[in-house]
Formats: sequence, structure tokens, C-alpha cells
Amino acid sequence: MPALTTTSDGFLLHGEPFRILSGALHYFRVHPDLWSDRLRKARLMGLNTVETYLPWNHHQPDPEGPLVLDGILDLPRFLRLAQDEGLHVLLRPGPFICAEWDGGGLPDWLTSDPDIRLRTSDPRFTGAVDRYLDQLLPALRPHLAAAGGPVIAVQVENEYGAYGDDSAYLKHLADAFRSRGVEELLFTCDQADPEHLAAGSLPGVLTAGTFGSRVEQSLGRLREHRSEGPLFCAEFWIGWFDHWGGPHHVRDAADAAADLDRLLSAGASVNIYMFHGGTNFGFTNGANHKHAYTPTITSYDYDSALTECGDPGPKYHAFREVIARHASVPDEPAPEPGAKLPSAEVELDGRALLLPLAEALAAPVRADAPLTMGELGQRTGYALYRTTLPAAGDGLLHFGGGVGDRAQVLVDGAPVGVLERERHDETLPVRVPRSGATLEVLVENMGGVNYGPRIGAPKGLLGPVSFNGDTLRGWDCHPLPLDDPGAVPFSPAGETAAVTVPAFHHGTFEVAAPADAFLALPGWTKGQAWVNGFHLGRYWNRGPQRTLYVPGPVLRPGANELVLLELHGTTATRARFTDTPDLGPENTW
Repeated sequence: MPALTTTSDGFLLHGEPFRILSGALHYFRVHPDLWSDRLRKARLMGLNTVETYLPWNHHQPDPEGPLVLDGILDLPRFLRLAQDEGLHVLLRPGPFICAEWDGGGLPDWLTSDPDIRLRTSDPRFTGAVDRYLDQLLPALRPHLAAAGGPVIAVQVENEYGAYGDDSAYLKHLADAFRSRGVEELLFTCDQADPEHLAAGSLPGVLTAGTFGSRVEQSLGRLREHRSEGPLFCAEFWIGWFDHWGGPHHVRDAADAAADLDRLLSAGASVNIYMFHGGTNFGFTNGANHKHAYTPTITSYDYDSALTECGDPGPKYHAFREVIARHASVPDEPAPEPGAKLPSAEVELDGRALLLPLAEALAAPVRADAPLTMGELGQRTGYALYRTTLPAAGDGLLHFGGGVGDRAQVLVDGAPVGVLERERHDETLPVRVPRSGATLEVLVENMGGVNYGPRIGAPKGLLGPVSFNGDTLRGWDCHPLPLDDPGAVPFSPAGETAAVTVPAFHHGTFEVAAPADAFLALPGWTKGQAWVNGFHLGRYWNRGPQRTLYVPGPVLRPGANELVLLELHGTTATRARFTDTPDLGPENTW
């Protein structure tokens, strides 16, 4: 018998009445040296469980290679730490997770095949899932409750009712878990909408809902769908995510706490989404694409109970008071905010232009027409495309199919414009100084769509490029993943004029005692930031966020390095570390 079972109106854990008081905490969005701290704070808020997705695309970047289960992806270690803290775990392995994560967690080597019907019983899709589970489950089985581990329940798919109605696919997934030794409780989750619940649920599998308000109505719909069994909100939304160019979404703590109280007063179990949001480090953020493409920012603070840097926020204290009315809360003081690095400036006195380095960073692929990033075998980052323009004079560049997702265009090394998928750009007027001028197009992957039918949309140049109607041919296509700036050869910046083209900038700074910090970049426009080789993520003066979170463990006593890849011109030569985050103007929902 599984450790967690259901009754007509609740849960039993090892035969005793049990209410799931859970909070979402994605190990892959938190520096691994901080996992213990975040788990301890979950317990101190009164939670007995934590929940996490599994990002298939990062655990299995190569379909033929072994799973990646180390560093920030060391899921077995995370599960051991949760158990050490006395917490149970809800696992949500997908295969689709959404999560505002690049590609919704589906691997690009899978989504780039247009013939595969994603999230269906198409054997090409389920076969890939099966091969993934064949590798994943042996690593997870020691951590399942049946083996004495912390995992008490496993989710089947993720809000599937908003996507499809292939019940054979859902059954295949449930059977795939069972046949590989998962005895624990299985559940589905869908928005509390009758059609979604009907399409996304499965007989014999617990149905959970997702909602952030209208508690009585949402629980009522769950009860209408299943006349008996536990009421469980698998995602109780207490905040929201942000897009570049939009506001920073927040939710009033008292309002969220009142709805949490309504949930618990109704006898329901809950998973707070998010207890701690964390950060989309590196190139891991996702994007939405409904009417327009809108990429998610680097911060995944989510206005959570714990802030992006792990400090208790207003919701932490409000939720702790609510939980104490319904369950026991540890007789220990609430945690205090963590130490922060003192404010300091960094002089960036090293420089290396990006485009002249392209051939040294990656050998070009010669093609008659531009190749997409997928065709170049590239998952994230940038691609540089080079060819020549046949004639001088004013003209119109046309990019057939647009760009994926943002392209900077240069002629003979001079910037001439930017195209964005977000604006549906396909044309750009240019002045060509001479026949045979070099055309360079630097394309940035801003994040894979994580929700809806556009998952797997290609990146890079998406079709033929023409100048005044004549198709340009003979392209050098450079894949530039840029996931490690360690090989960049820096030279002193000296007294040269301001840079107007993409360039790396390097500086060093001293740290007495490592602690969390926030990187502010006034005067810089758009690019990427690394501290001691750790990829903090993307910055952009479009906002809303104005600072990047720097986890204390990436710093070291003594000398430290900061590297920026600035894509646009800047006269700035300094960056600043501060003890206060700035996530932009707030919009309360």
C-alpha cells in the first residue's frame, strides 16, 4: 500500500489523517548551496511538504546521453535534503511542466521535429518519454516513500485539460510510472474549469485543481467533478511572473492569506505556488506567445513567500499565522533576512568585441540560405549570420518569416537596426555604403515558448533574406551558445571611444565576506552577466527588473570577476553591487 492514500474526504499518511501543506520550490532555480536554507524556511513557515517540477530538457539535453544529475540538477541530493529537514515531496516530472521555463521543459531535440505530435499518444512522443523515464526512475526509486524516501505523490502531466483531450496519452503516462516501480499516489492538476477538469483527469488518479482566488467556487467545481475524495489545490497562485516591458506583478499579502485561510477552513490540502520562486539563471527563462511573443524576465521572484534571495516577505509571516490556526507550526522564531554584500562599484576595464571572435568561438556552417538555430544544433544563446550585399545604395532588407527572437543588423560593422519577433518585424530599411558590403545579423534566442501550441517555435533566421527583392545567398552561420565566457581574450579598454557594437566587458572586485547581492547596471542596455563564471542571466533596460540577483555562494573571499556581454552601445564603464533588489514598478492583481 502506498504511504499516502485517499479517503472519501481527505488523505491518510501511513494510515493517519494528513493534510498536505506544501510549497513550490524548484531546485533548478536555486543555487544548490542554498537548498538547505530554503527547505528549513519552508518547515519554519509550517509546511510539511515541498513540491518541485523536473525540467526534462535540462536533465536530458542529449537524447543519446546519460541524464544530467549534478550541480543545480542534482535532484537526488535535493530530495535527501528535504527528507533531512523532515519534509515530504510532491514530484511533478511532466513530461511537460510549463513553469515559465524554456520550452515548458520539453527538450528541443524533440520539439524541433515538426512531425511529432507533442503531448499526445503519438508513439514517437511517448517513446521519447519512456526512454527518459527508463533513466530517471532508477535514480528516483530510492527516494520514493515505498523505499523510505520523502516522495509521497507524483503528478501525471501538467494542466493537460488546457491543451488536449487524449486520454490514451494520460493513461500511457500513468502506466509508465506504475510499470517502473512508482507505487506512490498519482495525481493530475488542471485549472478549476469543468472542461479542463474533464479533459485532464484520469479514472483512478486523484484530480487536483489550480487557482488563486474564488476559493469556494473553485473547490465547488472540483467537488462537482469528483463527488468524493480529497480537495487539493495543487497550485494556489499567490503571485505571478513578469515579462520584459511589463510591470512587476504583486499580490497583497493580506488578500492571499485570506484566501489561504478559506482553503484550509474548507478542509482542503494546498500547494502554494510559489513558496520560493528563485531565478531563471542563464538562458533558462521561457516565454508566452498568444497574440505576440512575450519572453519572461530573469527573476522568478513571483512575489512569493520567500523573496528571490530567500528572505521572508510579507506573505511568509501572513501565511505562518494562517497555518498556525489549522496545524502546528514549529516553536522556533521566523527566520531573519540574510546577510547582504555592502554596496560597491566595479570598474570594467577589459574589453573584447564579440563579432570578430565569432570564428574563434564556433566554426561557421556554410549554407546557401540561413539555417535556424535548431539546424545548427544549438539550444540556447545566439547565432551570427554573415553574407555580402550585392549593391550600394538605399534599400529594404526583408526577412522572410521574421526572426526568432531578436536580431541586431550591422552593415560593414555599423549597427543599422533591430528586428523583434515580439513586434512581428520582417523588414528593415538600410543604406549600403558599397557593393560587397558585409551584412551581419546577430540573433538572440530570448526563451522558448512554454505554453500552448507554439512550443518548439524555431529560433534564428526563419526564412530567406532579400535586399530590394533579390535573395541573398552564401551565408556563414555561426552558433554562439555563449554559456561560458572563460575563453574570451580581454584587452585593456584604455581611453578608446565608447563601444557601439556587441562586446564583452570584464572587471574585478574584492569581497571580504561573501553574501547575497544584487547587480545594478545603470547606463547599460541589454545583455548577459556572469560572476566568477556563474551565469546570472539576461539584463535589459526595458525592465521591469533593474537588478540581477547574485547568490552569495558564487562569490569568494578576495578577488572576483564580473563579465558582461553588452549588445548595444554604451558609455558606461562601471557596474554596481547593491544590497537591495529592484524588480520595477509594481502592478497589484
